[in-house]
Amino acid sequence: MVEDARSLAAVLAEGLRDQGMAVDVAHDGLEAAAKLDLNAYDVVVLDRDLPGIHGDTLCQMITERDDRVMVLMLTAAGSPGDRVSGLTLGADDYLAKPFHFPELVVRIRSLTRRQPFARARTLRAAGIELDPLRRTATRDGRQLDLSVKEFALLEALLRATPAFLSTEDLLEQVWDEHADPFTNTVTVTIGRLRRKLGNPPVITTTPGVGYRITDDFHGIAT
Repeated sequence: MVEDARSLAAVLAEGLRDQGMAVDVAHDGLEAAAKLDLNAYDVVVLDRDLPGIHGDTLCQMITERDDRVMVLMLTAAGSPGDRVSGLTLGADDYLAKPFHFPELVVRIRSLTRRQPFARARTLRAAGIELDPLRRTATRDGRQLDLSVKEFALLEALLRATPAFLSTEDLLEQVWDEHADPFTNTVTVTIGRLRRKLGNPPVITTTPGVGYRITDDFHGIAT
């Protein structure tokens, strides 16, 4: 989220996190460019009239990158001409302020589906089926009642299967840059998720390596 109005950025970021998204915030173009060099993002929600590096210039910089990120311009410049110019710069979508927050959520999720290497719609492993778009998850046909973070954590593990994800990986993917690296929130959330998934256990832990979903049920569950 690149937005120089700090109060608006804080409200939007909190709302998107409530929807299960990990959100980093930048308040000017220079800060955004630095974050883009350090982290891999699915979508950049970009204001146009930014200090440091103008949003138009930042949009062009993003479209020229090898690791292409989808761009949603979110700006007060809402005339048809503004929209055309923004899309011409390389933005993938354009939403004028004022806007309805649910529409923003839908547009971000739509852009995620349109990425050059689009993710599979339904994720499956170990009897689990998770649909990121419909926000549904089942195990062996049983509906799972998951919190936003539990759902996001399960999605991250399924996408990584059969690889491990470390605590640091999960903090980055499911939470965001403000997560305390020394917190036990991953362990606590994993414990709740294991209980909801039921038996036999499918989330295994290898000390010093991380967590993964497996069908063999012989890992160390902690």
